[in-house]
Amino acid sequence: MTRTQRMHQRGAALLAAMLTVALVATFAATAMWQQWRAIEVESAERARIQSAWILVGALDWSRLILREDALARGDRTDNLTEPWSIPLEEARLSTFLSAQRNVSDPGAATADTENAFLSGRITDLQSRMNLRNLVSEGNKLNETALRQFTRLFQYLGLPQQELQRIAQNMAKAAPAAQGSSAPSQQSPQSPLMPQSVGQLTWWGIQPSTIDRLAPHVTLLPQPTLLNINTADAEAIWASAIGLDMPDAQRIVQSRASNYFKSVEDASKLLSKPELLTTQYFDVKSSYFEIRGRMRIDQTVVEERSLVYKQQGNHTRTLWRERGGFLRDSADTLAPGKS
Repeated sequence: MTRTQRMHQRGAALLAAMLTVALVATFAATAMWQQWRAIEVESAERARIQSAWILVGALDWSRLILREDALARGDRTDNLTEPWSIPLEEARLSTFLSAQRNVSDPGAATADTENAFLSGRITDLQSRMNLRNLVSEGNKLNETALRQFTRLFQYLGLPQQELQRIAQNMAKAAPAAQGSSAPSQQSPQSPLMPQSVGQLTWWGIQPSTIDRLAPHVTLLPQPTLLNINTADAEAIWASAIGLDMPDAQRIVQSRASNYFKSVEDASKLLSKPELLTTQYFDVKSSYFEIRGRMRIDQTVVEERSLVYKQQGNHTRTLWRERGGFLRDSADTLAPGKS
């Protein structure tokens, strides 16, 4: 074998060795990446499940707050001076655990909760105008409620055509007899009844309209009265036909120092007290929305629930859902928001 042939053989062997090393390195890198990816997926899933269970506990805690608040206050009102109305800003979960266990160092509560942050709030949904009020018994449009929502749409600069569309679809989708156990006589072509304001897009309502309406309206399982202790000036003004906006703002300012124990107490502030009646207003509420946000590292889980406070101070969860929600409330759960 000549020297040239031996050099060719050595070169081929070296090339084969390099290719083998490259192949082995590729396989090793692929295996490591797959293992890393499996660990990341498992960690994210574990964090998501942990967050979901913590939010379940937070929901039960919120229901307890509503129940105990009703037991503690004898006037049976719901107002913005009560503990449930204070939002929980994002806080490290270990601070709650250390407080519960009487631990002076929050980090000593548990190492697993160092990167877990919880935030949330309870909102009185009867502080908003209820779209369900648009329909009265027999699936007939409630003309008074339609006038109230017309005032609100005009104030917000929203198209009246969309209000008419909401009212018409509400009449078609509502049960034949509200509050009755009789089966509904809806036709198969009837539109689905949304569960929340955000789902009004089912009826062709523009997202921009929903964003403007969201802070002022709600959609509850049955017609409700507006809580004058928690409603904003716009909702009070629109619901009391004939009321001036300065009078509505005076009501909101007055209750900040002394909440109303009856609708009559609020009506005394007006030159026309007959505009505020118990036919449309109340000082207590039965429907509350509970929102929670749990963040563990990069995993974020948000949940909201509709809670019904029954007579006898019992609370019942009507529905729960997880996901992205309307910005008017979701923003309040983000860090740095109030």
